[in-house]
Amino acid sequence: MKVHPAAALVFGDQLETISRYIDILTSRGIDWGLLGPREAERIWERHILNCAALASLPMIGARVADVGSGAGLPGIPLAIARPDLSVVLMEPLLRRSSFLSEAVEELGLGDRVSVARARAEDVEDDFDVVTARAVAPLGKLIGWTRPLFGSSGELLAMKGSSAQAEVADAAQVLRKGSLSAEVLEVRAATGLDATFVVRVRGVGVSRETHGGH
Repeated sequence: MKVHPAAALVFGDQLETISRYIDILTSRGIDWGLLGPREAERIWERHILNCAALASLPMIGARVADVGSGAGLPGIPLAIARPDLSVVLMEPLLRRSSFLSEAVEELGLGDRVSVARARAEDVEDDFDVVTARAVAPLGKLIGWTRPLFGSSGELLAMKGSSAQAEVADAAQVLRKGSLSAEVLEVRAATGLDATFVVRVRGVGVSRETHGGH
């Protein structure tokens, strides 16, 4: 797989690791049905750099939960781009969680990335940041993840061009939960397509960086 021109800037000395992850995605990931065969041709732009855009947000030393992680997106690219983060990949389905466990071990990420075979709503823990990509409509996603990011954390939901509409649709859920939501346009590097992220926080929570516990 040809390396994207922006890859070295985004992943630095972890370029070999992200390249190995792409090899896993485009072989075993496709074989196991976690990624469509046609996705291999656009893996860098559509999946890897799209997810790595989250790494541009301030969350130094944060403890992150990636909900409905699937093939590890965005959790694994985020963890590779940001070695300061501790990431838990949450995935209830056995096939996907097995894929994630094998990938984490093969990539040598086990010291800061773990896999939990569980639904978000069944996990009793708290995190600085909760991430999700293509998991559920925003209102439903907030209901599942609210206990995980508590009163001082935040949810970063990757939503594409529908982001603003989903915020409007979730207005009642946000109001009831005393939560605020804003749509962010983030990029892994200058010149790349924007990734649209809805950031959800408790009303009054500081916009400053969340540190680790």
